[in-house]
Amino acid sequence: MTTLLRIDAETLPRVLVLDPPISDAEFEALCRENDNVRLERTKEGAVRMNPPTGGWTGSGNQEISRQLGNWWAARENGRVFDSSAGFRLADGSTLSPDASYLSEARLRSLPKGALRGFPRICPDFVIELRSESDSLQDLKDKMNDWIANGAQLGWLIDPYERQIFVHRPNRPAEVVTGNLIEGEGPVQGFVLDLARVWKCYQD
Repeated sequence: MTTLLRIDAETLPRVLVLDPPISDAEFEALCRENDNVRLERTKEGAVRMNPPTGGWTGSGNQEISRQLGNWWAARENGRVFDSSAGFRLADGSTLSPDASYLSEARLRSLPKGALRGFPRICPDFVIELRSESDSLQDLKDKMNDWIANGAQLGWLIDPYERQIFVHRPNRPAEVVTGNLIEGEGPVQGFVLDLARVWKCYQD
């Protein structure tokens, strides 16, 4: 791709199929050129575009990231990431969760400088937060991709139905409701106060 596309966030398509598919370097350059839009690349090579979120989703994302960050600050082990981080996965996709955690052991497995671009690794724990424009099935498929690429735990949070789909390897997704959800495995001890998240969806 010799000329980078400049994407209009107000009129953008949700999926762009390029022929031939762009390389890793070209995709990173495309993301830098269009930092007003969150871009992802599917395992099939299509570029998926997500416009800026609305106020409810932005507030909900911030609250989730704050709580995960506070849990990390009490232990300072591994690394947490917000929704702007993208990860290159083994299936060839480059995806961005709304929040994620990478354990210390796997963080140390990365070569020096790997975090400057899109790391070639899958987080141990991912959170996806549904926005009004998101298809729930598309998010479930994305969560399955996270698990297939190595995530040990994933939470798909649907604030409109106030339910969480808990994804784990080799197990069907579990639906959880309530005002708290407790972490396990890589985020043992993390408790997400969902009541605070739900408040972000009140006018």
